[in-house]
Amino acid sequence: MEYAADLIGLMSGTSGDGLDIAYCRFKKEGNWSFEILHAETVPFPEDLASLLRKSHQLSGEHLAMLDVDFGAWMGLQVRDFCQSKELQPLAVCSHGHTVFHQPDKGLSLQIGNGWSLHQYSGLKVVNDFRMLDVQLGGQGAPLVPVGDRMLFSEMDFCLNLGGIANISMEHAGKRLAFDTCPFNLLLNPLAEQLGAPYDDKGAWADQGKVDDELLNRLNQVSFYQKAGAKSLGREDMDRDFFPLIDQVALSPKDILATLVEHYAIQIASVIRKNASTPKPKVLITGGGAYHEYFIKRLDSKLDSNWEQVAASNQLIEFKEALVFAFLGYLRILGIDNVLSDVTGASRDSCSGTIYG
Repeated sequence: MEYAADLIGLMSGTSGDGLDIAYCRFKKEGNWSFEILHAETVPFPEDLASLLRKSHQLSGEHLAMLDVDFGAWMGLQVRDFCQSKELQPLAVCSHGHTVFHQPDKGLSLQIGNGWSLHQYSGLKVVNDFRMLDVQLGGQGAPLVPVGDRMLFSEMDFCLNLGGIANISMEHAGKRLAFDTCPFNLLLNPLAEQLGAPYDDKGAWADQGKVDDELLNRLNQVSFYQKAGAKSLGREDMDRDFFPLIDQVALSPKDILATLVEHYAIQIASVIRKNASTPKPKVLITGGGAYHEYFIKRLDSKLDSNWEQVAASNQLIEFKEALVFAFLGYLRILGIDNVLSDVTGASRDSCSGTIYG
């Protein structure tokens, strides 16, 4: 069967810097193909950014209001985006902003109210992609591997470096995917101490010195002992990672260097363990793809036995928004878009709530 449609994907990542909007075209003529036709990131207004950052600490009433207000704000951004470019997408597909992610308690909450987004954008909306999988016993994450399998099948590994780092791969006929370690959620607060929102190209980390004691403690965090489907959330940062960082008397640059070393160790370990070829192809996307010092450390841990696949800036910055547009399209078509192999759920599912 052949399909073709244009959809908008929205991604509000855990880094909390802005809303990614990607207008994408999907076609299926045998295999799926895609184009990102228009894309931009809209920075959050400071008051909204502040509320989103502390959303997990808000009262129930204030969180409910933020859910509605954030949906309305996203809807207005989508409406302006479509009007300025004369676009008519089939639907807008939103990941939302994660407030709580505790799948062991049957909970994963992303705000950005679907009815509000529908009303202010004037478009059909698909959102709430995680909760069905959580109720089926899964992690509700990662969700991007369906897109990796169908849109990027030529890659041995798809590595996304956002607030949290996650990886996806084909292994013995199954899709494997999981969060590997934190990333910008820990790096950016340290960069802010040095006067910038992020460590540009990893220059400050490159100037720092790795602290072996902190490195060992990071590598011993219990998350790394888990096998199979696993995911990280802000709660894990507050419980397991920030306390380790806060209790050391090190400069921000030394902590940055140590964190990058830690990330390189963890990610290289996953690639080495799961590589099916001597020189696997790795597609790196997300803001961390520009972290040149991390790429250098990863290359060292892999003894240069890998190939970093060239990717456009547009793909690096908007791949997750692209995939959520694709997940929404699959939901509209009634095709499974969440893989139990990667989430640990009892079955594959066609997830997402449709509004309008």
